[in-house]
Amino acid sequence: MATILYVEDDHLNRRLVQRILLAEGHEVLEASNAPEALDVIRAQQPDLILMDINMPEVDGFTLTRQIKNNPAWKHIPVIALTANVMKGDRERVLQAGCDGYIQKPIDVDALPRQIATFLHHKATR
Repeated sequence: MATILYVEDDHLNRRLVQRILLAEGHEVLEASNAPEALDVIRAQQPDLILMDINMPEVDGFTLTRQIKNNPAWKHIPVIALTANVMKGDRERVLQAGCDGYIQKPIDVDALPRQIATFLHHKATR
């Protein structure tokens, strides 16, 4: 299975996603802000990153750009997991460098399939 980093400032959201992904056999790494996320990426090089967009200090757009601008990390798929669901939000997320977009609230039945699809796309690149 895969090593997945979830960057999310809300503890309850992290717990929910962790439970879902662990049940699927994935290893779950967590970060509550951008500096933590960068430390985890440096140390672990996850297979996939789930990125909250609305975080204090450094938002998910900025952090995604930092990841994608680093030659050592640009291959890691970054998937926005966000409550930003207004018209144009998906496009802004993709323009920032995210490889995909999943809306909150999290659909606990659909999330494992969505993650599997993104991991499959990574494997076929």
